[in-house]
Amino acid sequence: MAKKRPEEPPKGAPAWQCTFGDLMNLLLCFFVMLYAMSSIDEEKFELIAASFNQSFSIFSAGATAIGDGVLISNGVSQLNELDQYINSTGKAAEGEVDENLDKDKDKDADAESAMDTIEEAGLQESEQMAENVQEAVNEKDLNEDIDVDFTAQYVELTLKGSLLFDSGSAVLKEDVYPVLDQVGVILERYADGTIEIEGHTDNVPMSSARYANNNELSDARALSVFDYLVAHTALNPADIKHSGRGEYVPVADNSTEEGRAKNRRVEIRIYNSYSSY
Repeated sequence: MAKKRPEEPPKGAPAWQCTFGDLMNLLLCFFVMLYAMSSIDEEKFELIAASFNQSFSIFSAGATAIGDGVLISNGVSQLNELDQYINSTGKAAEGEVDENLDKDKDKDADAESAMDTIEEAGLQESEQMAENVQEAVNEKDLNEDIDVDFTAQYVELTLKGSLLFDSGSAVLKEDVYPVLDQVGVILERYADGTIEIEGHTDNVPMSSARYANNNELSDARALSVFDYLVAHTALNPADIKHSGRGEYVPVADNSTEEGRAKNRRVEIRIYNSYSSY
């Protein structure tokens, strides 16, 4: 009777090893993903890495790797030392962070103090400029036509819209020319700075063949004042800005005729030397 030949084991690695290998690869990918999504304290990491680069000098036994005898025998105490070292470096890093935060707060406080100083200086300069402008307005008997105000950045001359233009028009009235001539004389005193002209209207909707809305009308009015001042003074056009703000910056209530009349205006601003404009 023929003997049954024993079955030979399949060649190559056992089947379970392939499955095990795939599982290990999946676990590796999983932990790589976790590591990629984690955040690392760079300062702590660099401190610890530097320590390890110095041949594990933190171990009191002087061992350099696990397996050096003394390290194994004193493993628990040495691991405790490692834990204490890591904690101490972490506290040191936290202390540095706190110190840096304090420095940042000091810088912010210094910057805020500097800004306050600049604002106060600008306010003082604007106040002096406003006094000089108001004196000139008084001398030229323009009190009824021009209001003078100031902020920390500029002195503002406000001219009534009814003085300058007819309703719905951006053409200067001829009888306002002498007023603008005197304004030009005042502005020439501050020719080294920046001057801005802004046109404003009330909120009554308007539409004409020439101007589609209040924005276009206010812009055209500011440009008319700009053109007149450039043509009749020695002011540099490059230092004069002009724009229209329409009805969007009112100074009075548009529900009354008196308020609407105040909102129809042209403002001329003279910026001081502390202004960022």
